[in-house]
Amino acid sequence: QVQLVESGGGSVQAGGSLRLSCAASEYTYRTYSMAWFRQAPGKEREGVAGIDSDLSTRYADSVKGRFTISQDNAKNILYLQMNSLKPEDTAMYYCAATRATLGWWLLVRRDEYNYWGQGTQVTVSS
Repeated sequence: QVQLVESGGGSVQAGGSLRLSCAASEYTYRTYSMAWFRQAPGKEREGVAGIDSDLSTRYADSVKGRFTISQDNAKNILYLQMNSLKPEDTAMYYCAATRATLGWWLLVRRDEYNYWGQGTQVTVSS
């Protein structure tokens, strides 16, 4: 089973940028659907951005135009470039993977994701 390790979180001021990384223990390109989820205190975990196994991408409306998801296929690393960060982006960010092709459900069906990382904290101050 694939293991996922996130890194790159930290504390930034509003308007700043961070790049999160998720290192996978095996080849994921076109094999797994990958996504970033986040969970703020007292809130449900929500999908932020994802790459389906057919390479289509999806973004939550709240991050469109600010966040970009990408993959380094040679290194089995998933990235989330986060620009123009806002205080409401503060959360624990998790990388997740599934062998399913989820299409429209990519950021919705958390239960379809079999593999999760331990999370990396992102804190944005105003």
